[in-house]
Amino acid sequence: MTTIQQLYKTLDERKRPEDVAEMIVDIIKSDFKIHEHAILSKAANHSLKNSFYGYTSMLETFGVAIGAGKQIKKAVEIFKISEKENSGYNNVDEIEAFLKEVSSLIHKDVGQNDFRKDRLNKDLRKLAGMDISKRNYNKKWRLLKRIEIRLQKFIHESKKIEFQKISKHGLSHTISFEDFSADLNTACFIAYFNARSNLRSTFTNQSQDRPFDEICDMLFNRCKQNSEGTNWSAISYIYSSREVLQHLTDEQKGNLLGKWTVILEEISGFLEMLWYENDIYRKTMAVKKGNDSTTWNNTAGAWNKARDNWMNLIYALGLDSILEDLCFGKVMRLMAADVIAWHLSTGGKIDPNTEVWNNVPLPWEVFQERVFCNKEIIVNACKEAGIDPEKSGWIAPRIHGVSPFRPTPELVHGVMVSNPFLAKVLRQNKYFSGKI
Repeated sequence: MTTIQQLYKTLDERKRPEDVAEMIVDIIKSDFKIHEHAILSKAANHSLKNSFYGYTSMLETFGVAIGAGKQIKKAVEIFKISEKENSGYNNVDEIEAFLKEVSSLIHKDVGQNDFRKDRLNKDLRKLAGMDISKRNYNKKWRLLKRIEIRLQKFIHESKKIEFQKISKHGLSHTISFEDFSADLNTACFIAYFNARSNLRSTFTNQSQDRPFDEICDMLFNRCKQNSEGTNWSAISYIYSSREVLQHLTDEQKGNLLGKWTVILEEISGFLEMLWYENDIYRKTMAVKKGNDSTTWNNTAGAWNKARDNWMNLIYALGLDSILEDLCFGKVMRLMAADVIAWHLSTGGKIDPNTEVWNNVPLPWEVFQERVFCNKEIIVNACKEAGIDPEKSGWIAPRIHGVSPFRPTPELVHGVMVSNPFLAKVLRQNKYFSGKI
């Protein structure tokens, strides 16, 4: 595997920015100016290869949804059919195709899973030409039902993982290798910014570090200096600033707006389901026992990321008048009660964004056009909470600065630990997890 292929592979992983920086040095080392190399070396010098431990306890991949391979292997055995190919059945289309084909062997309709109503009795089995015992029929029927349940769980878990990726880095994991590798400056910026965007949150009562750091800035400036060769369309999948979008045609912007609108629609339904399943305390957004805070926060992050990109494109296309008729707000993440208490004990107060969140309609209901909310309503809510509606990102594209580079800390549930081997032991024993 070439270095550029390894770099591309990181788009769907959670590699440390330092290790991605080292790859970038290998790719275009001779083309860097002295000051550019010095900036990149701030990260590359801290790669695992150059560190004392040479190891990290933190996972460097996203989760993977488990398909129906185990259940289908059993079905192949029980139905005595030949397996066309050993695909592992980690694909929705493959599982659905298998169900459709095999369910017909016992005249079962996919989706009809009521044990009392949807099975064939002895006479109907005989009429259908099925010369099998009741026990054999029930065994096959139940197994197909389990495969259908596994399929629904697989779809659910796949959505959760997809939304987690979107919440971190937008659509960078969907960029094709051809688009990624067409220009090295483009590839290097996307890969490093992707790694920075995927960093985990730290346990703090201060704001988190912004992903766009001084190395991102240097790599982005290289793209701007070679603007003609830069693949701005690929960059817009992870970084949709005004500087990037101005290089896209209206057709490209429109296609991207369509993508983000579809994603917002998918997330809105998922958020609504989570909202009613978790009985979330909206006033403070403090985690209660039984709340699935991980899934909620990942999905809320995906909504906010999609919304930011949607908003950027609305302004870039000159369609901001839409906001006078339709403007949906941000979604607040759940906060641990100890973090809130820590924040209050040091002179802070509840995030004013939470106050806005409480005073405007739920954003998925607005998106689904079940309730009305426009720019004016959100502006008034922001004023009541004492925050600027534009600078806070409620009605306008976010504006960010350039963060200084900081080495990636070893984290155990957000708590910094100096030694990766100690971090592994602490994690295995559930320290800082709230479970001991």
